[in-house]
Amino acid sequence: MNLKAIKISNRMLGEGHPPLVVAELSGNHNQSLENAFKLLDAAAKAGVEAVKIQTYTADTLTIDADTEDFMIKGEGSIFNGYRLYDLYEKAHTPWEWHQPLFERSRELGLICFSTPFDDTAVDYLENLGAPCYKIASFENNYLPLLRKVAQTGKPIIMSTGMATLETLEIAVKTLRENGCKDLILLKCASAYPAEPTDSNLTTLPHMRDLFQCQVGLSDHTMGLGVALAAVPLGAVLIEKHFTLSRSDGGVDAAFSMEPEEIADLVKESKRAWQALGKVSYGPTDNEKPSLVGRRSIYIARDVEAGEVLTPDNLKIIRPGYGLDPKYYDLLLGKKMQVAAKKGTAMQWNLVIDSA
Repeated sequence: MNLKAIKISNRMLGEGHPPLVVAELSGNHNQSLENAFKLLDAAAKAGVEAVKIQTYTADTLTIDADTEDFMIKGEGSIFNGYRLYDLYEKAHTPWEWHQPLFERSRELGLICFSTPFDDTAVDYLENLGAPCYKIASFENNYLPLLRKVAQTGKPIIMSTGMATLETLEIAVKTLRENGCKDLILLKCASAYPAEPTDSNLTTLPHMRDLFQCQVGLSDHTMGLGVALAAVPLGAVLIEKHFTLSRSDGGVDAAFSMEPEEIADLVKESKRAWQALGKVSYGPTDNEKPSLVGRRSIYIARDVEAGEVLTPDNLKIIRPGYGLDPKYYDLLLGKKMQVAAKKGTAMQWNLVIDSA
């Protein structure tokens, strides 16, 4: 399948292009613009090409309420015990930071984009010249937002965490009916951190074929393994949460990558993509010098002209300068046309043609 490549800023995504690694800053700036700048600097130094922020306030996501419904519950969650409103107050990126973050990203050669969570966020990001939009897993059933984002005509990257096939069909239909032409669906397990067994990466090519769009991975697992496994399954984009140090304790720090780790992801995801290559048999150009290390047919002791070739005087050995071993049985019983010393590479002109 040769799906259309997607252009985000000056970067092409799709066949013939390595996967784009996106560093998700989320709330790991700990409400410090200086820390946010340091995250951008560290991402650029690590070789990351794109960074993502989130555009919301506590009031655009929820209401300031204390009832049980508005408390996060779950012993396995790092957010267990938080009030929704308090978590979003702590995690959000102040809107007045967006323009300086976009500007610093451009200075560093980074693509910077965001996840909007309501109409006002989309309008704000449009004024900043956002090159594309991300739809979060928790918002992929929020159809008014999907319509608003699609109507910008910009490329859309949508996480599919928790979405049933029916939910995805409705979401994709909504996006396309409202003007989305360039879509990347990200496989995602919406657990923090997620287990590799929840990743189900074999969904990637199925999702690509079903929706006829590019696919990628929003990965909340620890380490590189899951992200790299997504590359041969067609991932054109890999998103990972990013922190300067997990010990800094940002809201997402526990499952975020540190600079050295994301640098490894950039390097190894490109290496994995390069390794895919194409269907190929026979030696590559880099292998051709090694052909001499294979076996071939050699004279194993001195022979006279007219002497019959036998297993005693003809051997299949290394190196590979003689005839291919497939001719060994054909040569046995033939007579030598000339005398030859032990160690002579066997060639057809050494034997009498009995044809």
